[in-house]
Amino acid sequence: MKPARPRDTGARSGRGARSGKSPRAFFLLVFALTVPFLALGAVSDAQILPGIPLTGLAFVCPAVAAVVLSYREGGIAGVRALPARSSGSRRAVVKTWYLPVLLLYPAVVAASFLLLRLTGTAVPDPRISPVPTLLLVLGFLVAAWCEELGWSGYATQPLQERWGAVRAGLILGSVWAVWHWVPLLQVQRPVSWIAWWSLNTVAARVIMVWLFNHTGRGVPAMALFHMTLNVAWQLFPVNGSHFSMPLVAALMTAVAVVVVSAGASSSVRRGPLH
Repeated sequence: MKPARPRDTGARSGRGARSGKSPRAFFLLVFALTVPFLALGAVSDAQILPGIPLTGLAFVCPAVAAVVLSYREGGIAGVRALPARSSGSRRAVVKTWYLPVLLLYPAVVAASFLLLRLTGTAVPDPRISPVPTLLLVLGFLVAAWCEELGWSGYATQPLQERWGAVRAGLILGSVWAVWHWVPLLQVQRPVSWIAWWSLNTVAARVIMVWLFNHTGRGVPAMALFHMTLNVAWQLFPVNGSHFSMPLVAALMTAVAVVVVSAGASSSVRRGPLH
């Protein structure tokens, strides 16, 4: 008599091997919730900020999807636990990891500015005013928190449980990029620009998963990093109009490759990083 085979719930249902969460259901719900915002962006040419159509208000969708699915999976207790899960683990987190969280992407963008200048590209001097910059930081932080409540707080860990950190970053980054394609087309971004932006976005998410695993696996650090992506772009001369997406994407991809290589070396010495 053959022993009963354990059910492979992760492979068959798209759920994390241990968490019971369903990234697949989360992705589908996020896209479904985004449809009304896509329609809003389609009927109006208004922009929240240069390069951000009204569809950008869909930043609430990942948070709503995370709350809905948490309620379905755990009732009111599941919803109440979501902010607790998003606030990070109880274990001590080395605070120095917040340096790359806050400075890595701005450093990449600053390097792109210097490279443009060194190669003779005409780029205006940056003009950064304290009050508008603070408002940008606060506004983008709120939006990033809502998004990361879903992308990081709900979806990242179950993807890691099934696929590992690198593939989780690639999967989540790809979905994250596709989610932005229509809004980018609505502000007349060329397809080539969107392709480079997508590469930059996937590389950023791979780096974010790495940082997620070193900052207590919580939303706060991821929201801060996400915020820097938008603020650095908006502060680039002039309102991001001189931002070289191919150059930044190439630099971010190089950083992601270094991170993955370092993670692989660490796994060889100490076992897999979870």
